This record gives sequence, C-alpha cells and structure tokens, in this order.
Amino acid sequence: MRRKTRAVHVKNRTIGGDAPVSIQSMTNRPARDFAGTIEQIQSLVAAGCEIVRIAVPDTETAAVFSRAREAGITVPLVADIHFDYRIALEAVRHGADKIRINPGNIGSPDRVRAVADACRNAGVPIRIGVNGGSLEKSLLEKYGGPTAEALAESALCQAEMLENMGFHDIVISIKSSRVDTMIHACRKVAAQSDYPLHLGVTEAGTEYSGIIKNAMGIGALLCDGIGDTIRVTLTADPAAEVRAAKEILAAAEVRKNGISIISCPTCGRTKIDLIAITEAYREAISCIDTGDKTITAAIMGCAVNGPGEAREADFGVAGGDGCAILFRHGEKVRRIDEDKLLEVLMEETRRMLENCTI
Repeated sequence: MRRKTRAVHVKNRTIGGDAPVSIQSMTNRPARDFAGTIEQIQSLVAAGCEIVRIAVPDTETAAVFSRAREAGITVPLVADIHFDYRIALEAVRHGADKIRINPGNIGSPDRVRAVADACRNAGVPIRIGVNGGSLEKSLLEKYGGPTAEALAESALCQAEMLENMGFHDIVISIKSSRVDTMIHACRKVAAQSDYPLHLGVTEAGTEYSGIIKNAMGIGALLCDGIGDTIRVTLTADPAAEVRAAKEILAAAEVRKNGISIISCPTCGRTKIDLIAITEAYREAISCIDTGDKTITAAIMGCAVNGPGEAREADFGVAGGDGCAILFRHGEKVRRIDEDKLLEVLMEETRRMLENCTI
C-alpha cells in the first residue's frame, strides 16, 4: 500500500496525495545558454520527463524560466538554488514553478523567510533538498558523519522551520551516494511525517553503475509504498535518466502505462540473434506515445521459454532455427522468418495499442 502524503501542486502536476509517481530530470547545458536549455527541456519532455529542474547559479540566469514560457514550454520547471536567497526570489519572479533549496545553506532565518513568503504569495512549493555533502556541522558532530539519522533529522528540522513560517507546500528529498543510507533516511522521514518524498541516489556514477544504484535505492522504497517523484541521477545524457526512471517505475509496478518487454537471457538453444532483435525493438518503440495504454511484448529465444513462460504477454515471438513463432496470449499464430521479426513485432505493437481498451 502506498504511503499517504499531503498533495503538493507544481503548476499542472501534483506530487503526493493520490497522484502517480512522477519522473524528473535536470538540464545540464551551461546556465546562460537559454536556447540550449530550452531545447534540452523539449527533448526531456519528448522522452517522458514530467518535471524538469534547472540549476540557477546567479540572478541573471533566473530569466531562463520566463524565456522557457515564451518558447511555449508547459512542463513544470524547478529552480535549483544554493546559498543566495536572492536567486530564489528572482526565480519566483520569473515564473519558476517550484524552488529547490537547502535552508541550511541559504543563511539567516530572515533570508529563509523571504523565500518562503515569496513562494507562498506566488503559489510555488519548496523542495527541501538534503544530502551528505551539505549537512549542518552540529549534526555531523552529533552523529559522527552523514548518517541516515543525521540526514533525516536535518530534513525534518528544516521542514519545521518552514512550517513555523506559515509555509506548508513542502516536498522533501534526502539523497546520499550510499544506497543503504538513502533508503534508511527516507524510511525514517516517511515514518515521521506526511511530506511527499522525492527519491534518488545522488552521485550514483556512470549510466551502467548509476542505474543499478538508483534501481536498488528507489526500487526498494517504491516497493515499500514510499516515494512520490523520482530522479535517476546519472553521469550521462539526462534523457537516459528518464528512460531508466520509466523502467524502475514499471519494474516496481507503480506506473504501468507503456510497452513492457519480456525477453529471455539467451542460452545454447538460441538460434536467432535475440539480443540484436530485442535492442532494435526497444529502440523502435521508444518514440511511440502509448498514452494510458499498457501492453506487454515477449521476445523469447526458443520454445522452452516461449509461449509457456510468456503466456501473460499480449503477444510475442519464440525463436527457432532462423525463424520464430508469433504467439498472442500464449496461443501460436504463425511462423516468421528471422529477417521479418522486427517488422512483425512493430505491426503487432500497433495492432495491440489500437485494440487496447485500458
């Protein structure tokens, strides 16, 4: 059962409450490259990103939000702010839909209050972002390092600060490069509050290792019913973060819309180039907009792992010697030559989507 949280509205999307878990990513173009940033936002949205964060290192860069709106960008945009509260105020003025700050590095309570007041007046929520590299010195001394307990206490204390200032539209993220620390800290905050949680493993590394770390951390919490929005942080093209996030949500069965692929790992019985076919199919369906429809395709290496083990798939193929059998819901339909496999898989995909009623 999913954890119950307050609902926080970010432009045209809701985080928490009964809303689906949303997918986030972050632009990485140079801050002053407004045109490049807008182009990247559009690419991220096309990949399936639902909330986009932009680093804002100075007050002049805050104009990217008004420029993005002028360019027709409608996806919610988050301003990532560190140290200077005036940058947050300028981002709100230019139309940022959400502010990400660490109140601990913004400065005096008066400066935090100025940000809270500006956000309240504009109807802009705040995400409190806590990670091991920016913990308060007092907590590091108290716990002997950036432990899960230290991270959780920091997040809850900072949320309490905003609450005492009359600000309540709060999302919390607690990130660590250590998967176990991130999991335990998020569980602690989830048990002690009703704030929506933004999940992610920070500084997770390259695409391969980073996806594994994020899948472990984010996936464990999602399976606990914890998590309202996610970002898979990777040292890679941000679009890869979006693709990975979609796969993690599907694997945890919290977001089922789209095309799910079942494919076997191959073995000595496999007589078709299953790896190449599966990868080609994955690439081919990446640009298909399925809306709210969900289908499952199976690409299996032989009859052993064919219609039987993939009976729950909507359709699939099971390889033979230079050929394959097409099946639907476990029932064999016809034989296909290997060089026609991708073509047939795409035909079946479109046919299933057209006939899908869910």
